[in-house]
Amino acid sequence: MSKKLNLISLGCAKNLVDSEILLGGLKEQEVEIVDNPENADSIVINTCGFLDIAREESVDAILQAVELKKVGSVQELVVMGCLSERYPNELKKEIPEVDRFFGSNDHRLIASFLTGKEYSKDDPLFYRSLMTPSHYAYLKIAEGCDNACTFCSIPIMRGKQKSRSISAIMNEAERLVDDGVKELLVIAQDTTSYGWDLPGKEYLDTLIKELNTLGKGLEWIRIHYAHPAHLNQKIINVMADSQKVCHYLDMPVQHASDAILKSMKRGLDQNGIKDRIKRLRSAIPDIRIRTTLITGFPGESNHDYLALKEFVEEIEFDRLGIFTYSEEDDTTAANLDDNVPRQVKDDRRNELLDIQNEISLKKNEELIGKNISVLIDETGESVSVARTEYDSPEVDNIVRLDGSHPVGSFVDVVVNDANEYELFANKIL
Repeated sequence: MSKKLNLISLGCAKNLVDSEILLGGLKEQEVEIVDNPENADSIVINTCGFLDIAREESVDAILQAVELKKVGSVQELVVMGCLSERYPNELKKEIPEVDRFFGSNDHRLIASFLTGKEYSKDDPLFYRSLMTPSHYAYLKIAEGCDNACTFCSIPIMRGKQKSRSISAIMNEAERLVDDGVKELLVIAQDTTSYGWDLPGKEYLDTLIKELNTLGKGLEWIRIHYAHPAHLNQKIINVMADSQKVCHYLDMPVQHASDAILKSMKRGLDQNGIKDRIKRLRSAIPDIRIRTTLITGFPGESNHDYLALKEFVEEIEFDRLGIFTYSEEDDTTAANLDDNVPRQVKDDRRNELLDIQNEISLKKNEELIGKNISVLIDETGESVSVARTEYDSPEVDNIVRLDGSHPVGSFVDVVVNDANEYELFANKIL
């Protein structure tokens, strides 16, 4: 009789890839994957340990699974991921009902624990089983991070950067495209420093050139998490020259005050960030830039915040996520004095969001009457949900399209209305 397993994946896209790799191995064994944890014999929770809200979500998910175990429907509870890797002893003490805790990359050990079988580290069973819709997939090119950003605990949890070889990445990308993936989302903690740690060194621009040679089925390559200090002209030029690379870049800048950027150890001042944006917009005039900002970093004065506010108003980012500062254990920033009050952090974030809403509305209204191509992510009887080349799944704008259209298909549409984060369109007949 096969074991029924439910896998709960929390946190970022990098965590999602880890979950997909584990599922790829388990689906080849006598393990039935079920969507509802109440129908499972075993539950695996892939946790996130970055930021208070993510840690709380992870602990809540574990405690809910513990309750299922107490009533007897769940026999086995396994916890993996960043939170488990960072606080294993504390979690074992506080939640003894968990059968085993594993780290982020313990796929072989987890599969062995669940199935009782031995696996080699590079077992081909661990080809991924996608948890995303089948037409797009995340492609993780490196693990860990070598940057020293004072607010970030990722290097503590995930370790130093370990880039994958171009051949290994291409092998996986080819399998994904052969399986019908039309969009690859390239991710790492810092994609722009990809390959620096490899023997002889490799570079992101070389990898992008290789990915651009993939077959007809692949339409879009999307680059995420570019560190502005490491974004060089070679990368920009290759993005501009590559037919499959989306005119989109996720480039977290985090702040715009020179004093705060220095305290964060971000490697560039405001002028340096503006230079990167200018270069991007010069080489790729229609590029859409997504970024993230942090309000309330320790020592953020009114002067620092005004510099950030003016920067947002001047640059007019196309996509913007804003976080309030969350203290991370064992980071340099956790030792800084002059903490910003919670209400001030929230007020600053909310004001920036209001500014961004106006920017987003203006940019979207400029598209009314324009013809664009969109990729269908979801479909219903009368309305489909799609994305443009300029939008990443889950985090960016969507297009609501009249009519039912096949998921994973590209459709040419005309935009007839817009709000801050949605376009409304009809298929061009």
